[in-house]
Amino acid sequence: MKTVLNIIWLILSGFWLFLGYLFAGLLLCITIIGIPFGIASFRIGLYALWPFGYSAVERRDAGAPSCLGNVLWLILAGWWLALTHIVTGLVLCVTIIGIPFGIANFKLVPVSLMPLGREIVRSDQPFAQQRW
Repeated sequence: MKTVLNIIWLILSGFWLFLGYLFAGLLLCITIIGIPFGIASFRIGLYALWPFGYSAVERRDAGAPSCLGNVLWLILAGWWLALTHIVTGLVLCVTIIGIPFGIANFKLVPVSLMPLGREIVRSDQPFAQQRW
């Protein structure tokens, strides 16, 4: 079932969202300071490309640098990407078939706003990668 949902997601919005994250990541990787943000953009872009079967969990060992990075991310790219998820989610919610995909877009908004300090893990093992 996850594969079918991912294929429909890819056709309806996943590919375009991935391109947005790829573009943001490439722009951020231009400078040395922006490379960690570009890597985060690529990581979240892959999650936006194939979201069903994966989830984003907060890392317990992420500290103050992650918080500061999220503030910078919000200013540089986060609000653009979150706005893209909101608009795409609203458009998908117009049809009955698109409602689950619109809700999935709304669930990606917090991840697009503050991606640092989060890990993408398989949904069947949400705590396997966390460090306690």
